[in-house]
Amino acid sequence: MSIDDSIADLLAQHVLVLAPMEDVTDAPFRRACRAAGATLCVTEFVGAEHIIANSKLARRRTRLAPDDRPTAIQIYGANPDLLLQAAVIAARAEPDFLDINCGCWVPRIAGRGAGAGWLRDPAAMVEMARRIAAALAPLPVTVKTRIGYGPESHMPIVDLARRLEDAGVAALTIHCRTAQMGHSGAADWSWARRAREVVSIPVVVNGDIRTADDVVRSLAETGCAAAMIGRAAIDHPWIFREARALRAGLPVVEPTLAERVRFYRDLVLANVDVRGEHGVAMTRRHVKLLGPLVPTLKPLLYREATLAGTLAILADALHSHHSLARAPA
Repeated sequence: MSIDDSIADLLAQHVLVLAPMEDVTDAPFRRACRAAGATLCVTEFVGAEHIIANSKLARRRTRLAPDDRPTAIQIYGANPDLLLQAAVIAARAEPDFLDINCGCWVPRIAGRGAGAGWLRDPAAMVEMARRIAAALAPLPVTVKTRIGYGPESHMPIVDLARRLEDAGVAALTIHCRTAQMGHSGAADWSWARRAREVVSIPVVVNGDIRTADDVVRSLAETGCAAAMIGRAAIDHPWIFREARALRAGLPVVEPTLAERVRFYRDLVLANVDVRGEHGVAMTRRHVKLLGPLVPTLKPLLYREATLAGTLAILADALHSHHSLARAPA
């Protein structure tokens, strides 16, 4: 089986992908999302320099537990030599594939040539990808990028997709905005379709996929192999379960209030296990997943700094709502 075939098979089995998100898609959140229907995940991006230095951050972000699969490791950096060295090291963790971040628009990343900064020099980007793909074979190497750096009148993604395929890249994820757009404006999925039409490698569509309906529509409109879900999963991780049901023609089951509380409880426990009591504060970024309970619970959770106190608040919530108390554990 070729590299391209192996990742095509992987995406055929796992059409919905949890996107890499800085300080979000760590091991506890990936594990929690798998319980809500996610299967294929990508780690937070890891800087090449951190990997080479074997920093504590890099070790945490590249460590893949047996139950944390299939998962890809995403790396970023501006120096192609360091990226190559880091890729070889990251491959030792035996991810299902290695992804190169060429799409992060944040100025502190793109401004120094990493992430979407590579789009300023597509030829250098292709050569960098070529070297890494050759060095890591047979491990698939993929690239996540945007449709261009900007302005909107200059979108190199279609030609770039061809060149990346020729360089040995096994699959391509396209966030359908320019780097200069950041998260503003609407993602134009047609660019993923145009890129997909000129390559034989799998293309994954990303950007503005907020609901299960968006998943189905993005796949139908682009013909892409998979859809990558990012920010929507932070507040509603059940989007994976709902999208899978919708694609299968099955009823979409909304999370119960009890399920929302249990998800938050399990996530805070996992975060504290990894980070100590700081995990309590880390979990608050997901408070919106509590849905209708947010107005009541958010002020309480934001004032409470301890795990014991947080668990007590969540236990009270379970017992205070009749519908929750009757829900199965």
